Formats: sequence, structure tokens, C-alpha cells
Amino acid sequence: MTDLQITLFGAGGVFIVGVFSYNKWQEYKAKKSVERAFSTDHDDVLMREGEAPAAQAQEPVLRQEPRFDAAPNAKAEPSFGASPAAVVTDAPVHAEPSLGDTPAEPLLATGAEPVQEVSTASEQATSLVDPLIDCLLPLSLEAPVRGEKILPVLQTLRLVGNKPVHFIGLHVNGDWEPITHGGVYTKMQGGVQLASRSTALNELEYSELVTRLRVVADEIGAEPEVPDMMEVMAEARNLHRFVAGHDAQLGVNLHTNGAPWAMSTLLFALEKQGFDVRPDGRFVMPDGDGSYLFSLSTNVTLAEETTPRLTLLLDVPCVAPARDAFGAMVACAKALVGRLDATIVDDYNQALSDAALAEIAGQVQEFYQEMEAADIAAGSTRALRLFS
Repeated sequence: MTDLQITLFGAGGVFIVGVFSYNKWQEYKAKKSVERAFSTDHDDVLMREGEAPAAQAQEPVLRQEPRFDAAPNAKAEPSFGASPAAVVTDAPVHAEPSLGDTPAEPLLATGAEPVQEVSTASEQATSLVDPLIDCLLPLSLEAPVRGEKILPVLQTLRLVGNKPVHFIGLHVNGDWEPITHGGVYTKMQGGVQLASRSTALNELEYSELVTRLRVVADEIGAEPEVPDMMEVMAEARNLHRFVAGHDAQLGVNLHTNGAPWAMSTLLFALEKQGFDVRPDGRFVMPDGDGSYLFSLSTNVTLAEETTPRLTLLLDVPCVAPARDAFGAMVACAKALVGRLDATIVDDYNQALSDAALAEIAGQVQEFYQEMEAADIAAGSTRALRLFS
């Protein structure tokens, strides 16, 4: 037998083994699919007593998201007395499907206005997977699934880098909602946050996401729809430019008019003023709803016994305009001036007059208006996710 014949016999054997293995693999996948569809503990939505079949879920409605740039020309952010903020440049924002959009009810009478109620579950779903700040990852299910069956699998994909990943489901009642125990879902939607305060979603993180998403999809019997990487990267960079251009932390300083303050005396005065001490040692002014308006730093380590300077700090994009956090911070600073014998100064130790503080307050209002125009209002869920 020649070498050629031996080679041909070997190649033929490998081919036959390969075909056999492929057929067995296809048979295994089909068997698993049937088992998922007809398992005994599966909640048959169509056969439950007392319930009508769920209405056909409507496909998400495309809508054009607002642009992050307030005007065609680049615009510098308010400086608040410090160095100019980053410039927000013009870049396109892709239209994304809106999960919360539902058709309005028809008018019942001439002149009557339609009333549309959005369930709390739908609002929570939109806050978790937000078309404006998340890359949407649709998942088509082979059959309806129960929340308790897929939650353990979804918990394995919660972060890529420092970007959170969330999943929501289309309940059999027709509403998108966070996936919970006891819920039955006919579709799913994933979302990875496009940017954080520090970085934008990058190619390495996105590649990791796609790989892990496919593993999750195989385990729950779903088929993911993965967006084009280049488009996702462009949206991520554009969103991060907005975040960087609006990452404003505004400080007001108090400098002693005499000797440095003893820490023991200072702590008593701050508690009288209404500050809370957090476990990490930070002083914060509570807002009455479990969060805080602004914080205070002593500018020294815990080991120090005195300090000549205090800094009140407002994280501008994280507090809603209605709370007037800057006004509250200035009022607090003026109260401490009388209590501690101090002077309100800027970062260069120059005294800040009432006129200067009023000018800064106007700049803060302009800042809030720019965030509102971008549909990322200060203090909103979107803003808190981006600037956390």
C-alpha cells in the first residue's frame, strides 16, 4: 500500500468521524431545546386557568435620542471660579429603541385627552436598561422562561470592567420589568452602561461582554443580538465626552481668622450645624431622603488635632436643581462663619463676596439647564448612574 493510499484512508476516516460528531452535537442541542420547551415544571402560559393569553408584545419603538451637545459649536462649561471644564464636542448619537414607549389609548370622546399610566415595574426596567446610556442587547427566547430559573445564570454577568450589566424581561402581561422570582418572560433585553465617570466602554470590555453573553444565552435557551462594535464604541466615547464635560464638583472654603480650630471643638460645631458623620469619616449634610446635599472636608488626616481650613463640596450633577444645594451650601458656610470666626474664600485664599457667590449661583443654573437639555437631568437616575 502506497503512502498516497494511506493518506487518503486516514483523511477519509477523519472526515467520517467529524460528520458523526457534528450529527451527535446537533442531536444533543435539539434534545436540550425540546426538554426546555416541554419540561414538567414549565409554566404553560397559554394553559393557565383564569388567565387570557397575553397580547402580542409590540416591538420597541425607535425614537431619536437627544444629542449631548447643546449647540453645534463646542462650548466650555462653567468654571465656577476654577479652571475651565472640558469642552463638549459635537458627535452623533445613534437612535435607540425605547423600552418604555407604549401606544396611547384611543380617544373616547371628542376633546378628551388620552391618559397613559406607566407601571412602577416598567419605570424600574427603563432605569436599569436605559436606551440613552446603555448599549442594548436583545435576547430572543426559544420558549417562555421563569425568573427563578434564569436569575442564577444572569448573576454571573453583572460587570465588565467597571461597567454594570443589567437584564430585564418582557412579562407575559406585556410589560417590561426587572426579572424576578415568579415572573414568566417571553423576551429579554440586556444592557451594558456605555460610560462611567472615569472611562468609556472600550473594545476589550465589549469583547469580553459578547463572549460571556453568548455563554449566558446558551444556558438559558436564548439567542442574543449583538450590536456592531464600531457603532457601540462611537456612542460610548460620545457619552463619556458629555460626562467628562459635566463632571463638576464645586467647593467653598472657610479659613480661620485666628488660630487653627481644635478638632474636638470643630466636631461639636459641625454636629450643631446639622452634619452627619459617615462611617468613612466624611461629614455630609443630609437631604432628608437618605442621601445628602453636600459634604465637608477638614483637609487634614484623622491623626491631626487642629485644622485652619474647611471645604464644603457640592457634587453638582448628582443633586437635583429643585433642592438648591448650592444655596444651602452657601447658607451653611455663612452660618459657620459666625460660629467659628472664619472667612469664606476661594481655592487661592481670596475672600468671596456675596456678588461673587451670586455669580457662581447663576453659572450653576446654566449648568443644570445644559444637563436638562441633554435629557440627563442633574440628580436623576441617569445622572446618578453616570456620575456615581
